[in-house]
Amino acid sequence: MPSFLIFEKDMAIDMGTSSTLLFEQGKGVVAREPTVVAVDKMNGKILKVGTDAQKMLGRTPANIVAIHPIANGVISDYEMAAQMQRELVSRITSLSLFKPRVLACVPSSITGVEERAVIDAAIEAGARKVYLLETAVATAMGAGIDISRPEGHLIIDIGGGTTEIAIISSGGVVECESIKIAGASFDEAIVKYIRRKHNMLIGLSAAEEIKRSIGCVLQRPDMGVEEVHGRNLATGLPKTITVSANELIEAFVEPMNRILEAVRAVLDRTPPELVGDLEQNGITMSGGGSLIYGIDRLIERSTGIRTVVVDDAVSCAAYGAGKMLKHLDEMQDGMMNFYRRRQLKG
Repeated sequence: MPSFLIFEKDMAIDMGTSSTLLFEQGKGVVAREPTVVAVDKMNGKILKVGTDAQKMLGRTPANIVAIHPIANGVISDYEMAAQMQRELVSRITSLSLFKPRVLACVPSSITGVEERAVIDAAIEAGARKVYLLETAVATAMGAGIDISRPEGHLIIDIGGGTTEIAIISSGGVVECESIKIAGASFDEAIVKYIRRKHNMLIGLSAAEEIKRSIGCVLQRPDMGVEEVHGRNLATGLPKTITVSANELIEAFVEPMNRILEAVRAVLDRTPPELVGDLEQNGITMSGGGSLIYGIDRLIERSTGIRTVVVDDAVSCAAYGAGKMLKHLDEMQDGMMNFYRRRQLKG
């Protein structure tokens, strides 16, 4: 029997609101897919998952719908989440005799019920054992931070559905805040702004493209502009306008202020000793939302703390979780919410 058939394939899953990444031990990130499933609502059959499902959005008959199984960082559709995980995991384990052990990234503020949903979905998808790791801890490890040291590090992960702000020290989360203001909120802000200022309706996909190309929270040196196509709300006819980067600064004021308020709230609750560490260690940012132009500098201005966006911000947590795979034998499978356990211990 070929030797490659008998090895266990431990893997890490970072299943977020916008995208899902799989990390296989020894290989690195082996899958990056949008977290979306295309379903025929007439018979409930899953047609496509990930990129293939996203390509179908807005281009299919009415009976085919897109389902996003993760909302605000946690499972909102258990069956679809399990089905998507099963599809992605099977691509890796199809030649293996053993079910894999799976390490899943979860928000620090996840509830016990939500934890159980993550575990059950991974088991149903084919996992033998499931371990949970806070996204903030995974991000810190992916950024090369030594989380075992008793010193404070502030992690800000701006994902698709949630922004996680957490203080990491001595291997766990000391203080955290999770808010439902993140990448999708910036997309919605663009849609609202164009509707209000230009009396035109655009879709969220178009808004996301605008955000990626010229999105900013501070003035850009290139003063980018983007041509936008939509529907005139007065006539119902197609309409084309030009949107500038400076307009997006105005559009992003509300979600950006909410994130800054959450960062300050975490700092206010952090022990003074750890706040002092941040002057030296700075703030580490990750997630797709951290790539919006100027967001790191705006946070640095607001807090007075040096702020850096990690390399490969979208994949950082997955790489950090991948580093933890070699420690699975030291971990207890099941619920591993360090932050809540610390609170319960007082």
